[in-house]
Amino acid sequence: MNVFFEESGNFKAGTVLSRTGDALQVELPGGRRAKVKSRDVLVEFEAPAAAELMLRADAAAQGIDLDFLWEVAGADEFNFATLADEYYGAKPGAVERAALALRIHGAPVFFRRKGRGNYQRAPEEQLKAALAALERKAELARVQAGYVDALVAGTLPEAFHGKVMDLLVRPDKNTIEFKALEAAAAARGMTAAQLVIACGGIESPRAWHQMRFIAEFFPAGTGFPPVSPVSPVDELPDADVEAFSIDDITTTEIDDAISVEHLPENRMRVGIHIAAPSLGIVTGDPIDEIARGRLSTVYMPGDKITMLPSPVVEAFTLQEGGHRPAVSLYLIVDTTTYEVVTSETRVEKVFIKHNLRTNLLDPIVTVESLAANEGDYPHRADIVALWPLAQALHEKRQQTRIANGLRREMQRSADFNFYIDGEHVDIQQRRRGAPLDLIVAELAILANSTWGAFLAEYGVPGIYRAQRAFGPNRTRMQTSPAPHEGLGVAQYAWSTSPLRRYVDLVNQWQLVAIVRHGVAAKMVAPFKPKDADLYAIVQGFDETYAAYAEHQHKMERFWCLRWLKQEARTQAVAQVVKGDMVRFEEIPLQLIVPGLGVHARGTRLLLDIVGIDELNVDLSCRLLQVLDAPVVSAEDAAAEAAETAAETAAEAAETAEAPQMADTAETDTADALVDPRAPALAPAAEDIEIADAEAGSDAPAGAADVTEPVPPHPAAGV
Repeated sequence: MNVFFEESGNFKAGTVLSRTGDALQVELPGGRRAKVKSRDVLVEFEAPAAAELMLRADAAAQGIDLDFLWEVAGADEFNFATLADEYYGAKPGAVERAALALRIHGAPVFFRRKGRGNYQRAPEEQLKAALAALERKAELARVQAGYVDALVAGTLPEAFHGKVMDLLVRPDKNTIEFKALEAAAAARGMTAAQLVIACGGIESPRAWHQMRFIAEFFPAGTGFPPVSPVSPVDELPDADVEAFSIDDITTTEIDDAISVEHLPENRMRVGIHIAAPSLGIVTGDPIDEIARGRLSTVYMPGDKITMLPSPVVEAFTLQEGGHRPAVSLYLIVDTTTYEVVTSETRVEKVFIKHNLRTNLLDPIVTVESLAANEGDYPHRADIVALWPLAQALHEKRQQTRIANGLRREMQRSADFNFYIDGEHVDIQQRRRGAPLDLIVAELAILANSTWGAFLAEYGVPGIYRAQRAFGPNRTRMQTSPAPHEGLGVAQYAWSTSPLRRYVDLVNQWQLVAIVRHGVAAKMVAPFKPKDADLYAIVQGFDETYAAYAEHQHKMERFWCLRWLKQEARTQAVAQVVKGDMVRFEEIPLQLIVPGLGVHARGTRLLLDIVGIDELNVDLSCRLLQVLDAPVVSAEDAAAEAAETAAETAAEAAETAEAPQMADTAETDTADALVDPRAPALAPAAEDIEIADAEAGSDAPAGAADVTEPVPPHPAAGV
């Protein structure tokens, strides 16, 4: 005897081997044996065989008209066997009864299960609604299939226009557009972004990277809402100096300028003048809300997204030819020892006589020309006077670094500027460590350190960058002063770029409060001691600044890959940084070459370029030939090994204390990057603080493999 029965919601058929009470031992067609209770048996039959019954019943079930069956069933609850008698009009056989059970059970829209073998038809209104929903679903499935066919064929459906970035960046995975895109991408063996680019939905990998960044960090767009004209709130005194700035020719946010006054008795007064948007922006006003929302200008090759609207930048940038509002730090310097005798901070208007451009001056202002006091350029006497001061300041920081267990700062010998014209890129090298760079960098570091001490002296909170000599996450932003060991200064508060960095604007508000209110400043400054809002700014800035820097790095890497394709390079020369990490010589590109082998740092290699992926910003290379290897002295090898061991120990110790540090906003990303504007729009000299100088021991792996020491001035005294 055979039985047709229900097991775990499914219908099966098998041969009865034995019966014990109300339980049957049944062998299924596949050979599996099952224990079946009598109440689960729906049909008992002798023929056909169990396997054949299931095949015939499945086929017969497809021919049963559900609409007619629903009419025959009536409104009351029924047993499938009773309905089989009515539907077939005669005593149905095992195949027919099994077919009807399969058909009813497989149509939950028409019939609701009420127990073993018992059902009730759905109410008419509910049935109509359910059938309409099924039709809509079927229609959506047909539309989705059409989308898939179009995408696979390389055509972007009309419905996708205007939705591409949402589908790629923040998709609603329940939409048919997303499902079609995923299915088509899988069918073509590519990512969704690659498919959209192939279909013309995004014009190029470059556009994809930019659109993805903007969609994530500027969902409302990069434009600014209308803003009212801005000007300093108070009348300011005019300074009795003529200042000049030093920037790349493309710089528009000119934050800083310098003045020099030659005094008797071997003294000079150096003025460091910083643009003062804090005089026209009030905390909490619409412009402050804009700046706080962005936190920093975003730089990338060929483009930037400014922190402040253009009218505000134009009102406060230190443009030549007029008096501009500034927060000035004046330093009295002894020109025999180049020690800073005293300092003073003022809020005033400074006449900006010239905006000097490094593109034009670098070939003229060299170490040799400064030593010989030669060259025809504006402010030559001032720059000649500043050069030994910058050397002395640099050397003093190096000695502090050495005292902290670090080596002298070591920099790359070249910087790189990107110039973009459409999809074409020109990457130009610029020698690193030029005198103008050092002058601007050292004065910036001095200003940020001095103003950090100024805030602490008056008990006014500010935002500081503190750094320990070794260990991961060793650079942190905090609201109290602490040493920055990488720079070799007692404290360091970003204050010199308020047009492009919100932290600097915050610190400038606090500094202005001290200048105007003295000891009462901590009572009237915008941010009071232990201000929760200040802590929120610190955390938000760290995260945002790191994300902006990551995007800049990605775009610089993208343009390096584009340059290799554009120049049809199949081979390239690179130097070993550390392990499998190499850096190209012609462009600022670092990457890991798997299986490179063991080579000394600085070894020059010839690489074969195997593949370039602009969308994933990736490059595949293999080693062709070792060109030459440097000679490493035993002393240098021992020093590097000792420093590596110290870093490893510090990392282990810091890992152990990580739980106690979890609530601090720590990151070393910003310090590990070069000046964010330098490669994209201007060289390092655009910023009065050079991030690579700030990086110190925190610089990226390999940034210190080429030593370019600055010769100490004889009068440095250290």
